[in-house]
Amino acid sequence: MAPFPRSTESHTQATWRPLNRNRLLKAFTFAFAGISYAWRNEPNFRIEVGIAVLVFLLSLWLGISPIAILIMSGLVLALELLNSALEATINLISPDFHPLAKLAKDAAAGAVLLTAFVAVVVGLIVLGPALLRKLGLL
Repeated sequence: MAPFPRSTESHTQATWRPLNRNRLLKAFTFAFAGISYAWRNEPNFRIEVGIAVLVFLLSLWLGISPIAILIMSGLVLALELLNSALEATINLISPDFHPLAKLAKDAAAGAVLLTAFVAVVVGLIVLGPALLRKLGLL
């Protein structure tokens, strides 16, 4: 027996819906509300946005394509948002201290830290040589 029931309609026919502007607008509104919440309540998010803007401007000043910087910055910020969502969910489910709740929060924070570290390494590799040349150190 197949694990999922099969439909006589193809996948695209069964799931396709015409674009509903109201639904799309609501989705964007909810997403921006999450970003706005993080901006107002998460100091690390504001710090990471500031660093991302500075490094982006540095790449433009150095004449280096900012693509790698944008990708890594976006990844760090997205993980910070996920970390905030996970922390809020755990606080709702388990308001009292629990070792597994701590483990989940620590692991999520570790994911953000690891990604930020990789972003720094990518930034040094991409921008380092051009910055040293610009400063006359290479």
